[in-house]
Amino acid sequence: MATIWRLPQALSESGKTRSPWYQDIQRGLMTRAVKISRRAAGWPSEEVRAVIAARIAGRTEAEIRALVDRLHAKRLEAAQ
Repeated sequence: MATIWRLPQALSESGKTRSPWYQDIQRGLMTRAVKISRRAAGWPSEEVRAVIAARIAGRTEAEIRALVDRLHAKRLEAAQ
C-alpha cells in the first residue's frame, strides 16, 4: 500500500534539510509533491525510497533525473 510522507518524514528519511530538499526538486533530483488536500502535500514513500536507493548505489545526477522522470510518468499512468 502506498504511503504519503509529509515533509518532516521525507526529510528525516533522506537526511536532508528543507532547503536542499527543494533545491533537489528544482534540479529534477527528487519528485514533486502530490496534493493530499487543499492545504497539504506529501511524497509517496516508494518514490523517496527509490531516489535514496539510487543515491546509495552511486547513480549519477543524470541517472537520478531519469529515474525521477520515470517515477513522474508512472504517476500519470496510474491516474489514467
